[in-house]
Amino acid sequence: MIQLSCIHWVQLDEAIRQGIGQEHRMIPLKPGLEADVMRVELYDHDCVLKIWNKESRPDIERQYQLLQKLIQSGIQVSRPYGWGIDQHRNQVLLTSYDGVPVTRLDQEILRQMAQTLHDIHQYPVNVSESQAEQLEQDYIPRYNFVDYFFPQVAKHEDIYPIVHDLIQRVQITQNHFIHGDYNLGNIVEMNGKYTIIDWTNGQCGDPRYDAAWSVFLITIYKGEEYGEFYQAELRAVNSSMPDEEPAFEALAWLRWVLLSRGGDVPRDLGVMRRVLNISSQNPYLDPNLL
Repeated sequence: MIQLSCIHWVQLDEAIRQGIGQEHRMIPLKPGLEADVMRVELYDHDCVLKIWNKESRPDIERQYQLLQKLIQSGIQVSRPYGWGIDQHRNQVLLTSYDGVPVTRLDQEILRQMAQTLHDIHQYPVNVSESQAEQLEQDYIPRYNFVDYFFPQVAKHEDIYPIVHDLIQRVQITQNHFIHGDYNLGNIVEMNGKYTIIDWTNGQCGDPRYDAAWSVFLITIYKGEEYGEFYQAELRAVNSSMPDEEPAFEALAWLRWVLLSRGGDVPRDLGVMRRVLNISSQNPYLDPNLL
């Protein structure tokens, strides 16, 4: 079991630093696709320690800085306490513990989710080419859309032409801040307070895609009725929702299929039925791609 005192902390909250030598309890939580996660009961602080010990190697210093900025802006995220490197050269991030993933879903929660996602998309992003301004917001990365969300898609000859055509149709933009994987698994609740976690995919991106991916996940994992209500709430808080919703829904569907081929997504008969139903109603999709 990893010990906090054995981590080389590059940055660490002073109150936490004073207590890491004291006795503390480490409780493994459900691991993610990219990292192992532990709850740390540390004197008067409950924390979460995330250890990127799998294939993914994101920039955790940048994520630490991003959380600091989001806290200051009023977006409800976990408070970052520190980041560093463990004895196996894995990056680690220590944040506040803010509860457990949301499992009970109702219309009020979906309404709050829609408003929060809209607020995330309103976070100011510098789109200037000025090098000075870019350095000021270096904590918000910018990636190639296809390479990031559809890695190695060119190897999938049945999917790649459709993705390419859809990208041309919708004209992807990267002038807003997005979460990148906004779903119920990345929302935790404690005492009626909801907190957005897992900002590994936070970046300059297209809010239309961010919303479509979120709606798609709600739809296939929680049902069409919830998905339709959530999408309607997103439209209600954003007066400029695009006409290209079917195209972005298709991109979300294709990304899920791509991930599914790698075995990286949960799926059962109900999920597959809803995924198939989306493809049968979307003009850009072919159910045979499943």
